[in-house]
Amino acid sequence: MVLYHYYDKRSRPFTSLSDLSLEDAKAVLAEIKTARPGSQCAQRHDRYVEYRRNCEKILCREFEAKGGLIQRASPHYMVVEHSPWLSTWYENCGVVKIPIEEFDVRTLSFTYGDSMPTFSPTINDGREYRHTLYTYTEILGIIEKYGLPQCWNDNGKHGPERYIEVHVWSDEPICRYRGSGGA
Repeated sequence: MVLYHYYDKRSRPFTSLSDLSLEDAKAVLAEIKTARPGSQCAQRHDRYVEYRRNCEKILCREFEAKGGLIQRASPHYMVVEHSPWLSTWYENCGVVKIPIEEFDVRTLSFTYGDSMPTFSPTINDGREYRHTLYTYTEILGIIEKYGLPQCWNDNGKHGPERYIEVHVWSDEPICRYRGSGGA
């Protein structure tokens, strides 16, 4: 298994609004909307930062309850394998690929689909992976059962799940890739 991180090449990989104060994060998002209007990130609503932080609190609480190893206040984000849809999010897209073997899997949590719709109170379609966070071992079973969402729903016609999101709750091995601009 290879984990992917997509980013705009005008920025470093693994930079996150969640690492900034609320005011600074909103200022950066406003700048993205002006400087990179063709990017998916520029389409985010004005309360995105607050929604993201609320979701991260849920992720942290759920992962802690499963005995996950949390070494950061907010996770770094990656996805399982290549996502054609995510690769179109940035005007000047870069990608970092890291084999799962480089991670301590106790620092990884997963959602089957993006975490925000996964934990959204407005999406209640009864799918077993809704409102659920998985450990590495658990996500392997879900992948065996349903496959990778990008293989059956890359266009989003069958729901919000288009990839498996990975939450990296450590700076290792991320720190080795931060300044590299890709692997």
